[in-house]
Amino acid sequence: MSKVITIDPITRLEGHGKIVVFLDDSGNAIKAYMQIPEIRGFERFLVGRPAEDAPQITSRICGVCPTAHHMAATKALDDLYQVSPPPAARKIRELVYNLFMFEDHALHFYFLGGPDFIVGPKAPKEERNIFGVLKKIGSEVGLKVIKTRSEVRNIITSIAGKVIHPVFGLPGGISKPLTEDIRNKVIEVSNKALDLALFTYKLFKERVISNNDYINLITSDAYTHRTYYMGLVDNANRVNFYDGMLRVVRPDGKELVKFDVHEYLDHIAEHVEPWTYVRFSYLRKIGWKGFIDGEDSGIFSVAPLARLNVAEGMSTHHAQEAYEEMFARIGSKPIHHTLAMHWARVIEMIYAAERAKELAEDPEILDQNVRNMPKEPKGVGIGVVEAPRGVLIHHYETNDKGIITKANLLVATQHNSARMALSVDKAARSLIRNGMIEEGLLNMIEMAFRAYDPCHACATHTTPGGMRLTIYLYSKDGKLLNIISR
Repeated sequence: MSKVITIDPITRLEGHGKIVVFLDDSGNAIKAYMQIPEIRGFERFLVGRPAEDAPQITSRICGVCPTAHHMAATKALDDLYQVSPPPAARKIRELVYNLFMFEDHALHFYFLGGPDFIVGPKAPKEERNIFGVLKKIGSEVGLKVIKTRSEVRNIITSIAGKVIHPVFGLPGGISKPLTEDIRNKVIEVSNKALDLALFTYKLFKERVISNNDYINLITSDAYTHRTYYMGLVDNANRVNFYDGMLRVVRPDGKELVKFDVHEYLDHIAEHVEPWTYVRFSYLRKIGWKGFIDGEDSGIFSVAPLARLNVAEGMSTHHAQEAYEEMFARIGSKPIHHTLAMHWARVIEMIYAAERAKELAEDPEILDQNVRNMPKEPKGVGIGVVEAPRGVLIHHYETNDKGIITKANLLVATQHNSARMALSVDKAARSLIRNGMIEEGLLNMIEMAFRAYDPCHACATHTTPGGMRLTIYLYSKDGKLLNIISR
């Protein structure tokens, strides 16, 4: 029997990766690693470019979440050039951002994460995809999902110029005001988005929450980690995707710290391991204690469940109802069950649609004043938003001409990477016992990372020319013969 199991490639995520599971002589998993081999160099080739180029360059990092990078970069430029957007521009930015969050969450639920629940974690692999989902819920529902996402993306294009690579964010505002016609269309589409979000929540309750086997799986020890959580909150400690303070709660739910993004270096540090190109964020004042959870570990999580864990509620009606229902059903706060990420994501779909509609109906959003002109660059600009996958920070330093001399991008998947490593390892050790290995179990190990909706295209960093290449040579019986490194 092989002593090593390799899942390569891992599936239904943004980016690339593999999982390597080591077994003992009895066929029990004793350690599992998720390795990310891909690299990106955006922090390096931003250097030497005018800061105004950053919202366009960084949106190319990822085709799934370009709006997140565009918005974080634009907010960093506001800070760099010491200028705040007019109220209408700020609301239009947040409007676009909530529409983006809605369609991104819908993508994950139906295409990436949903098949594991709607079709089943151990269903044949050829059925665990969008086609299997459509077979279960009906093609008319699938058409509704596709049509609604398309209409939302078309609205984003109308406002932001492009949906894949937005071009509307400028230091001090946006490129053009909102017209009455587009505003009316936004309200119409937001209502459709809310209808789909509420349907999705109903579907999740019927297919997942009411299924005791799924609830037992979600709350099982295999997918549970007591960690810290971080997310943006407004003045009332409610979820906000666009702006706010960063709040961290302890594993017992008590607030550890709440800080402005400009203080992030006082609270967030990064750890490097030789077996992956993803860096591991941790809480600086607690320190890196290795891949362990609990009060003494500096590991924290971001993403939908973390946002709901750090918040004291939602600012919109239907989302608040769903928020209360989730915590009442699980019976604890914070919720430490990784697979509950999917539950939280559907609640955020509701919030995003409601918040977009709320913003579109605000009369001030039609104000024609949508830009204040930037001042001299102050040398440092930092911006933060909640990407679909969690906290995203852009930090630029420039010379007196506004040319970038240093860039630091702290992305959500990087913040989640240590907890993801815990999740994959624990799931493997819990599920693979006594040599019992089947394809469905391997998919359930993948479910441990898939809940985070990771984007490894965003999370990996290296300087061009600095890639470490390591070759491991094994004999046919699995013995390590040699390691060759560059």
